Amino acid sequence: MEELDVYILSFDRAGYGESDPNPKRSVKSEALDIQELADRLELGPTFYLIGMSIGTYPVWACLKYIPHRLAGVTLVVPVINFWWPSFPPKLVSENYKTQLKRDQIKLRIAHYAPGLVYWWLTQKWFPYSSILQRHPILFNKRDLETIQKMSTAPMPDEHKVRQQGVYESLHRDVIVHFGNWEFDPMELENPFPNKEASVHLWQGNADKLVPYELQRYVAKKLPWIRYHEVSDGGHLMIHEAGLCEAMFRELLLGEEPSII
Repeated sequence: MEELDVYILSFDRAGYGESDPNPKRSVKSEALDIQELADRLELGPTFYLIGMSIGTYPVWACLKYIPHRLAGVTLVVPVINFWWPSFPPKLVSENYKTQLKRDQIKLRIAHYAPGLVYWWLTQKWFPYSSILQRHPILFNKRDLETIQKMSTAPMPDEHKVRQQGVYESLHRDVIVHFGNWEFDPMELENPFPNKEASVHLWQGNADKLVPYELQRYVAKKLPWIRYHEVSDGGHLMIHEAGLCEAMFRELLLGEEPSII
């Protein structure tokens, strides 16, 4: 951090922490929130953007709606929306069936009946979400090692993340991400045709939450994205010191990662 003189700004998105909930939250509103935050904090005409997991749909939104504000972008293990139109039905079906039954139900409810998401994710009769219930099947060996290390780091404010309730935070994220988007990410044109900035996507081929087969297809459809697939990489690889540094060095300095 000191060597690169990096300043990292993170913020509570709508409904998280002390940020006001937004009942009309959408993929597009996330990009507009980021732009307004950057303007209020006077970050300048452009800034770098990094997103991870389900927190990457705001990144896709920024690539769509405010690419002129981006100095560079990195998506780390971005969660897939199985209903993006460009996916071949057979490929989606094969990967969808690899999800646990509880997650298949959760995703279908979020997409087709979002009004029932709160009920499904709070009922006690059936398993409802592998990620929210911390099912061990989601984590590979490297993830489990990362979790062990993270458990020793104090997080005194963790309880504040969901202080406004799970519906306005986690549940609405699920509804927005797996709903119908205003655009198909795989139809995005290169926002930086003159190579004034770069876009990077990191995926672990042992990620048990995000199918790497679908991520490969996204990267194939968007050849202007620099795709990195980490052997034995899991869903928490941004928390591995070596990989995290490689991501920052590539984004900020253009260094080719050698750790993959």
